[in-house]
Amino acid sequence: MKEKVQVFGRFLSGMVMPNIGAFIAWGLITALFISTGWCPNERLSALVGPMSQVLLPLLIAFTGGNVIHGHRGGVIGAVTAMGVIVGSDIPMFIGAMLVGPLSAWLLKKFDQVIEGKIPAGFEMLVNNFSVGILGALFASVAMFAIAPFVTAMNAMMEAGVGFFVKHGLLPLTSLFIEPAKVLFLNNAINHGILSPMGIHQVEEMGKSVFFLLEANPGPGLGILLAYCIAGKGSAKSSAPGAVIIHFLGGIHEIYFPYILMNPLLLLSAIAGGASGVFMFQLMGAGLTSPASPGSILAILAMTEKHSYLAVIAGVVVAAVVSFLVSVPILKFAGKDTSLEEAQEKKDAMKSASKGEAAVKQNPAAGQNVKKIAFACDAGMGSSAMGATVLKKKLKEAGLEGIEVIHTPVSSIPADIQIVVTHEELGERAAHSNPNAQLVLIRNFLAAPEYDVLVKQLVENK
Repeated sequence: MKEKVQVFGRFLSGMVMPNIGAFIAWGLITALFISTGWCPNERLSALVGPMSQVLLPLLIAFTGGNVIHGHRGGVIGAVTAMGVIVGSDIPMFIGAMLVGPLSAWLLKKFDQVIEGKIPAGFEMLVNNFSVGILGALFASVAMFAIAPFVTAMNAMMEAGVGFFVKHGLLPLTSLFIEPAKVLFLNNAINHGILSPMGIHQVEEMGKSVFFLLEANPGPGLGILLAYCIAGKGSAKSSAPGAVIIHFLGGIHEIYFPYILMNPLLLLSAIAGGASGVFMFQLMGAGLTSPASPGSILAILAMTEKHSYLAVIAGVVVAAVVSFLVSVPILKFAGKDTSLEEAQEKKDAMKSASKGEAAVKQNPAAGQNVKKIAFACDAGMGSSAMGATVLKKKLKEAGLEGIEVIHTPVSSIPADIQIVVTHEELGERAAHSNPNAQLVLIRNFLAAPEYDVLVKQLVENK
């Protein structure tokens, strides 16, 4: 069930993440040129509406369709999305997420039915007209059927959120946001759920607190600082580096393993998250666009000009609260992390000495390795960092001929021979590329499996 939820969440966020640059461009234009912006300009502010109403939904629909059925799927996804865009007067991000992949899937089924039945010389004609005819049909259906449905669903979501806001209950969202993040659903929550709601709010108010609910680095910062003070073994020694990567680099996945080592720290994350949201709401904080990655630098860059004090206060309060809750947990209820990791390293080295993988192996994969992938949920954050660490270790071992890439866990290339990923993503990695050797880690910065893998590659060289 957890894997299915992760896959669904990854699919939603996968339509937004590749287009984050466009969202940031829209956010900057909004922050600068609307009537309450830094440099009000009526002419340039005319870009804001068309970008949120048309450009961003089209990009989402094209990306979703492209994932399902390549470029043809992307084209028909964008055409169909115009139906929901024209059929409603609200930004149709959710509508685009629905119709983009759905129309591409229907086109894919149509192509499978007619495959091998097209007379020679008519392939291009059939291919072009099939997209055109089906696209026109799907766009019409989307305009009259799907757009009203999505509009009604959006109204229900607004009513629910309005209830939380009106009664001051928005901090309660941390009860499901923080645990879901630790299950690597952070991108799905932020870009699949909160960002569309936030963009709609920006249209009305010029800023939105929804962009801060998941992206706030405060809870994770407090937990990592607590490890710096009260942690044990390699968890304590690696925490300062994780602080920098998390807070300045914006890679929140770096602190998830620290919570998984001591699940009681979920209480710290929830308390910190709720406290931060309370401060954001109390002081009227808001961003003009999604902050990605969730770095304090990216957050401040997207902060609405009257919200800097409120945003900083919310981050600081979240960090302080999560720190204060974490320290006693680590001191009195924490596990002997150094002993655990020593045991893991011993077991991993034992497996390697027998010619086995660090965790799960394909015996043939360890021979003549040319390509390794570090995989994470989105393929952009922790995997990029992990790939850098692994490249450095391979270079030090004289294995510079091995290519190391970072990739989304749901789309690992077929030519990858070894996949390194967090243990929470192991099942998804195995399904994505069942032929690759799988190396599962817990700590992105100080995983003993890195050294085990390098030793194995040197021996097999």
